[in-house]
Amino acid sequence: MNNPKLPAHMRCIEFSDPGGPEKLVLRERPLPDLGSGEVLIAVHAAGVNRPDIIQRMGNYPPPPGASDLLGLEVSGTIIAVADGITTLAVGDTVCALISGGGYAQYVTAPAVTCLPIPSTLTMIEAAAIPETFFTVWHNVFERGALKAGEVFLVHGGSSGIGTAAIQLAKSFGSTVVATAGNDQKCEACQSLGADLVINYKNYDFAEEIRTKIPDKGVDVILDMVGRPYMSRNIRCLKTDGRLVNIAFLEGSKAEIDFMPIMLKRLILTGSTLRLRDPSFKEAIAEALKSHVWPLIEDNLIRPVVDSIFPLERAADAHRLMESNQHIGKIVLKIS
Repeated sequence: MNNPKLPAHMRCIEFSDPGGPEKLVLRERPLPDLGSGEVLIAVHAAGVNRPDIIQRMGNYPPPPGASDLLGLEVSGTIIAVADGITTLAVGDTVCALISGGGYAQYVTAPAVTCLPIPSTLTMIEAAAIPETFFTVWHNVFERGALKAGEVFLVHGGSSGIGTAAIQLAKSFGSTVVATAGNDQKCEACQSLGADLVINYKNYDFAEEIRTKIPDKGVDVILDMVGRPYMSRNIRCLKTDGRLVNIAFLEGSKAEIDFMPIMLKRLILTGSTLRLRDPSFKEAIAEALKSHVWPLIEDNLIRPVVDSIFPLERAADAHRLMESNQHIGKIVLKIS
């Protein structure tokens, strides 16, 4: 890529070795090379996600060929396109799901994982969409097969994933149950449409569901906690229920009784998105454009942004995420 209008270098956040937030430092490096099927984006904002924390700690290496920089979602303006791309053009504003590189002034993205920014959203809000909404759509509505009239439980309802999942499940006709860790977070979940919100620090969510849900169970669970919730999740599920794990923040190994799984015909599944190929993500992007983008355009769904930090304060953004005091998404403003 040889464009005299572009700078030779960009600002970005790097870390030389794994560790705490203090490892994140502002550096300069050359702009990324534009590959086949890609566009180059001048980044306006980048979402901060839990996988960024895990990668910084040395436990989530980028997939082969991906940038070593953190950042899985951005919003910005396309400034270059690879040969053969006809669906996007220089000057288009997009939000994009990427496999890395978002904590920078410029990033390359597969054209197929770029989506137009809804007219109702700011660039900051748009940066809070891709990683979260791609993840929720695939895991809740494709793997979990959530349908209208079913009961959906999301753990961590006040997280970026949780706030998106509550809104989407409610918009598509489900009864929504959420767990959260304090009264403020519970109120936020309720304001987004959750029918029942359980403070997991004060109540056993499985017992609350047993006594407060008419059919005494849920059809689909989206879980990020793991080990301490596994048995109770299984207990909460109705016959033919589906448990979908997308993370294991408190451990991936648990001892469980498989008899209820067999007797209730349960499905236990899970997935990661980052390692999947662009064509797989393209299908999710098309589904979002068809089913979710109209809801955003009609102001029926909106990403929840808790805090905005300048790029040079990425370490503070990570500290906030690790404190678990935020509600919704944390975003870095790049330019």
